[in-house]
Amino acid sequence: MNIYEMLALIGIGLILRRVVKSEVPFVYLNRFASQVLLTLYVFSNVASKDIDYLIEIRVVFLYVFLIIALSLGASFLYGRFFVQDKKWQGALMILSTYPNTVAMGFPIASLFLDDLTPAIIYASTNTLIVLPIVTFVAAHYSSGKASLRESLVKALKFPPTSANLLALSLVLLGIKLSPGLLGVMNEIGWWSIPAILIYFGSRINLQKFEWRKLLEVGTFRIVLPFVFVVSTLRTNPEIFYPVLVEASMPPAIMANAILAHYRLREEEGIGVTIVLTLAVLILFLALRMFI
Repeated sequence: MNIYEMLALIGIGLILRRVVKSEVPFVYLNRFASQVLLTLYVFSNVASKDIDYLIEIRVVFLYVFLIIALSLGASFLYGRFFVQDKKWQGALMILSTYPNTVAMGFPIASLFLDDLTPAIIYASTNTLIVLPIVTFVAAHYSSGKASLRESLVKALKFPPTSANLLALSLVLLGIKLSPGLLGVMNEIGWWSIPAILIYFGSRINLQKFEWRKLLEVGTFRIVLPFVFVVSTLRTNPEIFYPVLVEASMPPAIMANAILAHYRLREEEGIGVTIVLTLAVLILFLALRMFI
């Protein structure tokens, strides 16, 4: 899916929401996309990998951990000391930690090189680590004073998280499932992306857009990772540009779906995500012109 198709699907969601006054169809669309289709997509993608694939390019693997730690740690500390709204604290951490490494990352990475293998490795590894983390954060911050155990149980009730952990266990145990079965699951599950994009468009409401929240998410999700990669990664362009692109992507559509699932300021999150997505497109298109 290219950038123009993504924007078109978001536009369709925006138009449908103006035509269909009830929110009920969009609520069910989100549930089906995020709890059924996405579960199939996550499981089939992770279960089809092996350990050798995930660590094939070690520096890419390393930077996944470094960027997650940087964005998650910085947004947590900032929220702890400067954000009073507990729900926005959780939303800020999720939006800052979960980048759009596939639907946005792959098209932008293709601007700089033909072989997307490092970008695919980054995105796959990132999903393995980030999805359980952000669903736990969402469950915890939506639970008020819930204990660690209660928040973990609530996070595991989100089907894509459970599917992700199950698939990872199979990979670590060396258990291979039928490629045909995984292929069918992947083809069906892929439709979660356009469905979530349509839902994303239906939720756009810039009336709740706030510049402060844009700057907060933009700092921890885009600026810090971009500066960190540029400052520290010294390697060939075939690795540098995929890492730079994937590390600096705006928040994922899935991040907003998780916010919606746990009712954590999803409308503010979507407004911020839309603006940051456009900003990142402009950033990398401009960068491409000068290299």
